Amino acid sequence: MKITLLCIGKTDESFVETGVQKYIKRIKHYIGFSLQVIPDIKNSKNLNQAQQKNKEAELILKQIGNSDFVVLLDEKGKELRSVEFADYLNKHLIGSTQHLVAVIGGPYGFDDKLYQRANAKLSLSKMTFSHQMIRLFFVEQTYRAFSILKGEPYHHE
Repeated sequence: MKITLLCIGKTDESFVETGVQKYIKRIKHYIGFSLQVIPDIKNSKNLNQAQQKNKEAELILKQIGNSDFVVLLDEKGKELRSVEFADYLNKHLIGSTQHLVAVIGGPYGFDDKLYQRANAKLSLSKMTFSHQMIRLFFVEQTYRAFSILKGEPYHHE
């Protein structure tokens, strides 16, 4: 299995980018992992929220294959503890999932067509975070999940 984290817009905070790269490097010891960034929508100030979500959805859908298992990182998604997330990934590892694509939307969330395409929705918290911080949280939790599965001492419970 391979995991791709698909995001809208580049990170403009160096501390976030440094942390993301740190955990991606660690994750690659366990599994194929990539971060794919779709550039911000140009002239988004001229668009209302629905139009912006629609344009972002079109760009995201172009990056998703028909057989990809798509997980939207969404505030309305299911919340999992770290051990449960490790279990979730393990089920995909031993199942038939070849490519899991986790998607972080833009500032207004997802268009309905992405909800229709998605196979699952996960929430990383009931709190609202910037879509840049979610990148860091997701890669850290992915690393933590694999360290749990391997019985390594990173996670304490």
